[in-house]
Amino acid sequence: MLLAVLCGMVYQRQQQIIQFQNAQIEALLKKFGRKRLLLNDDQRRLLAVKAHAIGRKALLELKTVVTPNTILRWHRKLVAKKFDSSDNRKPGRSRIRQIVVDAIVHFARENPT
Repeated sequence: MLLAVLCGMVYQRQQQIIQFQNAQIEALLKKFGRKRLLLNDDQRRLLAVKAHAIGRKALLELKTVVTPNTILRWHRKLVAKKFDSSDNRKPGRSRIRQIVVDAIVHFARENPT
């Protein structure tokens, strides 16, 4: 019984905190109006990671600074960038080994036609 009462109090406290945060976000959105909020990459990264942990359904119920789809798109880009190895690629074609080059030249000299 005591555990149930304690859990209920904790849940109620969490709901109060969430309502306060939503009210804060609403006040900021009213202040900025329809202007776009410019976030830097670190802020986007933080929001994306936190939002992914919450999930789309929960994000739709919360007040957010940007739309849930935008936040989750940021997360997809972060994941794609993590597994993208384009920084390790070198431009152009890889070199042909010298043994192969020597063999081609040798064959060309032997058979000029």
